[in-house]
Amino acid sequence: MTESETNAYDVVVLGAGPVGENVADRTRAAGLTTAVVESELVGGECSYWACMPSKALLRPVIARADARRVPGLRQSVQGPLDASAVLAHRDSYTSNWKDDGQVGWLDSIGADLYRGHGRLTGPRAVTVTGPDGGERLLTARHAVAVCTGSRAALPGLPGLDAVKPWTSREATSSKTVPGRLIVIGGGVVATEMATVWQALGSKVTLLVRGKGLLPRMEPFAGELIAEALTEAGADVRTGTSVESVTRENGTVVAVTATGDRIEADEILFATGRAPRTEDIGLETIGLGPGSWLPVDDSLRVTGHDWLYAVGDVNHRALLTHQGKYQARIAGAAIAARASGEALPAEPWGAHTATADHTAVPQVVFTDPEAAAVGLSLAEAEQAGHRVKAVDVDLSTVAGAGLYADGYQGRARMVVDLEDEILRGVTLVGPGVGELIHSATIAVAGQVPVSRLWHAVPSYPTISEVWLRLLEAYRDA
Repeated sequence: MTESETNAYDVVVLGAGPVGENVADRTRAAGLTTAVVESELVGGECSYWACMPSKALLRPVIARADARRVPGLRQSVQGPLDASAVLAHRDSYTSNWKDDGQVGWLDSIGADLYRGHGRLTGPRAVTVTGPDGGERLLTARHAVAVCTGSRAALPGLPGLDAVKPWTSREATSSKTVPGRLIVIGGGVVATEMATVWQALGSKVTLLVRGKGLLPRMEPFAGELIAEALTEAGADVRTGTSVESVTRENGTVVAVTATGDRIEADEILFATGRAPRTEDIGLETIGLGPGSWLPVDDSLRVTGHDWLYAVGDVNHRALLTHQGKYQARIAGAAIAARASGEALPAEPWGAHTATADHTAVPQVVFTDPEAAAVGLSLAEAEQAGHRVKAVDVDLSTVAGAGLYADGYQGRARMVVDLEDEILRGVTLVGPGVGELIHSATIAVAGQVPVSRLWHAVPSYPTISEVWLRLLEAYRDA
């Protein structure tokens, strides 16, 4: 076979979600020929079943909640949401599950798209099985990047398939509002989807195996959100495990470990994620199918100098924005190695995904919102840092009172007592999602507390919480 017949490229990218798109963008910008393989929709999970549809569903919910806290406006927004309009708004943000626009973008950067299922068939080799069953071999001169993402992980309950449970995909794409919905889980998907469907008219029962919601954040985040969900009408039960699930005459029946029987029209399992690596040919290069792929800080897979794993598949930080960050780093690293450069491994370099370890931001778009970056107090202590947590009631900030009557929220910064830098920040309250980037800059930039005193927050904004936190640290 000649090189043209085998479709040789400098880089082959498996997966055309936002992570794969960003790898392709960076390698094309460096002048490397790039092929992208996608078995579903170009744009991936985030565009069609996760970030975009979920936030499109949540925005009207949060806007109504905020309006109800504003004098002179609250009486105008006491009625129910127009569920049909909310769902139509969601559909518009998924382009009605059509990817023409994103395909056009790939074409605009000069990347070649191959529709079909891609499998590694040896070092630097990917075989694509197209929709018509035909096969095409792609070879990579420099790198193959696995950007296939993750899928919902379902528990091993007997007969679960017959119940036809919702996963995050069904929860964000449903065309109708279930009268009753059981949500299993206590993480981001569970809390956000409980918020959406309760507000759209479902009677939501949230069953959480652990002690509280959002276990990876500071405990007060989950506590405040649980209180708000309960006040909104949801039934939130912590310390509750599900032993069996059946569907009887269309009704879902979940039985808990204590024997409680809960009935609903649909049941959502939001119980974690698994890598989409079970059928991409990992066994042909000595790796285990279905496994997470360990990488170094340039996103290169351990033991394979040509293979990169970017985004969810490496299990470093399962967030779209973090995956896109990794993609920018990986693209730069691939391009540098292709030109023969030696890559320095120092932290915060152009080819080093340091933020994965110390400065990962996240926003949970519930009511109230929860936002965090870096380490929680417990994580910082477990990592061996000598730290102090400083807390502020957000209702004491003038901007919060102007934002909403009866504003409730809390802020915490975790200060490293030796270096006097921030190891982490957590904010909970209406509107705090737009505040977290300032905290991300402080944590990623390792800005000393002494310098933060000179970053003056505008008055009267909620950002004045920074001054309150610094004052509390000084006076402690």
